[in-house]
Amino acid sequence: MTTIENAISYDLGPHITAFSTTRRGGVGTGAYATFNVTPYCGDTPEHVCQNLETLCQKLDIDRDKLLLPHQTHGTRVISIDTAFLAMTTEEREETLEGVDALTTDLPGVCIGVSTADCIPILIADTARHAVCAVHAGWRGTVGRIAEKAVRKMTETYGSCPSELKAQIGPGISLESFEVGQEVYDAFEAAHFDMSTISRRFPSTKEDGTKKWHIDLPTCNRLQLLRAGLKPEAVAMSNICTFRSHDTFFSARRLGINSGRIFSGIIYRPSDTSLFPA
Repeated sequence: MTTIENAISYDLGPHITAFSTTRRGGVGTGAYATFNVTPYCGDTPEHVCQNLETLCQKLDIDRDKLLLPHQTHGTRVISIDTAFLAMTTEEREETLEGVDALTTDLPGVCIGVSTADCIPILIADTARHAVCAVHAGWRGTVGRIAEKAVRKMTETYGSCPSELKAQIGPGISLESFEVGQEVYDAFEAAHFDMSTISRRFPSTKEDGTKKWHIDLPTCNRLQLLRAGLKPEAVAMSNICTFRSHDTFFSARRLGINSGRIFSGIIYRPSDTSLFPA
């Protein structure tokens, strides 16, 4: 994992560019300072547009080749193909509505998801030149979106799960993710091993009570292993957005009306660099 001003980059194999943006190097202000590229979180449209242009320049791609769905904490996964690229702007927006994971095997197309405590997952199949970006909040994690994304790659591109590589990006940690009983119950009802993914910590209200905490990065890592990925093929960033809110956006620290991290991935047939300078 390599850090530069605008992003951290990941090694997911040859011809794959994979990264997560930071808060630095952009034009945003306040809780959006400074490098928010997500248009769905209330930021000034002109700032978002300028930051998007900066990101596309760094990636050396046209603006219409950077795709971000309007996520709704669901488990819908769609594939980006040539038919999608031929759509009008309005048709694209409609297609990307209510989507929380994208896959593609088109070269030079950057697919990505936005997060600010939720877990971003990037998956690469270098043998079939296919990539995937997943947004896994607690609801998506309960719905096993990571497993569904791997299944989508298998069905669409013939991917072999044991040949895939994945990166779990910056997100909220076990220690920082305090949840209510209803969230704990949702994971338990979905048959997660609660002894592995949850612990009780003193409440942040300092009233002497203890609250459940859920380990979202581990939940998603276990899903990827259950889907067939090898343990050594699943990398963890081990970055807690809540604790590192000066570098990465965190909705729990900055509020809902704040910026988002963009985690993207591209297959580049003629470029082996992780993140072009």
